[in-house]
Amino acid sequence: MTTLPDLATRRPVTAVPTRTFVAWVLVAYALCRVVTTTILLLVMPHQVPSGMTGGDDVPVTYFPFTALWDGQWYQWIAQHGYPDTLPTDGTGKVQQNPWAFYPLFPFLARAGMAVTGLDFPVVGSTVALLCGFGAAVLIGLLLRDRIGDPAAYLVVVLWASFPASVTLQLAYTESLAMLLLVGYLYALSRERWLVATVVAVLVGLSRPIGVPLGIVTLVVVVLRWRERAERPIAPRTYAAMLAALVGCGVAGLLWPAIAWWRTGVSSAYTDTMAAWRGYATVEPFVPWLDKARYFLGDTWGPFWLIVTPIVIVAMVAGPWARALGADLRTWSLAYPAYLGVVLDPFTSIFRYLVPLFPLLVVVLGAGWSDRRGNTWPRLLVRAVPLLVVFVVCQYWWTDELWRFVPPSDYPP
Repeated sequence: MTTLPDLATRRPVTAVPTRTFVAWVLVAYALCRVVTTTILLLVMPHQVPSGMTGGDDVPVTYFPFTALWDGQWYQWIAQHGYPDTLPTDGTGKVQQNPWAFYPLFPFLARAGMAVTGLDFPVVGSTVALLCGFGAAVLIGLLLRDRIGDPAAYLVVVLWASFPASVTLQLAYTESLAMLLLVGYLYALSRERWLVATVVAVLVGLSRPIGVPLGIVTLVVVVLRWRERAERPIAPRTYAAMLAALVGCGVAGLLWPAIAWWRTGVSSAYTDTMAAWRGYATVEPFVPWLDKARYFLGDTWGPFWLIVTPIVIVAMVAGPWARALGADLRTWSLAYPAYLGVVLDPFTSIFRYLVPLFPLLVVVLGAGWSDRRGNTWPRLLVRAVPLLVVFVVCQYWWTDELWRFVPPSDYPP
């Protein structure tokens, strides 16, 4: 695997200044959001008014349309906070409740609502939109030294056009989580260990991804330690690296601990999460096998369940991904493995693929260490067809998954 220090000097001397690069990333991302906004406006007239959109007799408008599904829970949290007791049914089983949703996004929205006087759908979708711009910039900066400016631009565009990228401007946590995730990876790649530690704690208040981030951090620390003969490590650096590892551990435990403290129930978070699952407890990999058999049959289901991890490993382990570096290659393996252990897969799986942006480098063919083919003409030949497919699938995702069909529907 390419080590992180090797990547620091990879940018060609002809690359544009950082300020110009960032400006073009912002322009490209803005154009992607214009496309998504157009899709939302095209689908919105087909949304049946309901309590989720503001009332059965209230015409559906853009901002309420961006706050459906989990956005309703975030709105409740922004307005009321978290309950001190867990709701239960007649048998004592914990019911769905706000403790399943991490607090950073709704509390940022609450602050925005207090400052502007605007309601949650407006503020929540705006916070998500702004965080998405920040995430796009950090993705570009993280990748440009590794794959060059043209490929970095196109990966940002593909990521911002991914079918479930619609969530990047909805009242959801995807864009905030991506901003913090890529911010963490960027700090790690620059060996800003203490910055990474702080970001890790914020991650722990936005999304349950501390475990795979901890695996990435451990790999980066080990690689740095192996270079200690050429690049001596000062005692304070050892302490800072340890702090980053501890920060990931805190990120994984912080929200369950807060739920325990507030409710007095040690399993408050896990009991709440179980209320959303088809299984009473977390059973690693079992839900994936059951869902695969349900949708694809007893033969093809297990077959694709075996093939998919093999394909991901092949994508990340081959020379066509060497430019990613050890950190992004590790993330591309650790995060799917983590999903396999904890996720009860269903229609939300598309959203959970948004953080796998490094795989777009491989799909684009831009991950070779010698940057073969990373010129505009060759990259565009590969990127444009994929972009068209992504935009078409955005419309499908918005119409089939995001649009709510009363009285009940499958969540996005």
